[in-house]
Amino acid sequence: MQDISINLGNYRLMVTEAPTMKMRENAQTGELETVTNRKGEVQFVVVLFAKPIAQPGKRPGKGEEIRVNLAADPGDGFEEGGYVELINPVLNTYEMRDDNGRITASGLWFKADGLKPAGQRGLSSAA
Repeated sequence: MQDISINLGNYRLMVTEAPTMKMRENAQTGELETVTNRKGEVQFVVVLFAKPIAQPGKRPGKGEEIRVNLAADPGDGFEEGGYVELINPVLNTYEMRDDNGRITASGLWFKADGLKPAGQRGLSSAA
C-alpha cells in the first residue's frame, strides 16, 4: 500500500536531527549522491521523536523516533529540540524479497510534503 494518509494530531513531534538532503551510497563508486524522486527533484529527510500527547487519567505513552522523507527543502528554522507539524503526512509500506521470492525485510516509511512549526507547547493545530 502506498501513500496512506495519516493524522498525527495526537502526537508531539520533536526534531532530533535537523532536515538535510537525503543521500545514498552509489553501489558502483561507493560515493554519496543526493536522492531524487522520479521527477528529478532533490529529496530531504528529517528525524523526529513522535510521542503521544498525555491524556488526563492515563499513563503517558512511550515515544518512537521516526525518519520522514520530505518532498522539498523545508527551509531554515527547524533545529534539534524544536517542535514541528508535518504537512500532508503519509505512510508507506515496503517489502524486499530474495531471488527465491522469500520476504527478507518489510516495514513502514513516512513521507510528507513539508514541515511547519508546531503551536504552543509543541501541540498540533489538529489536536
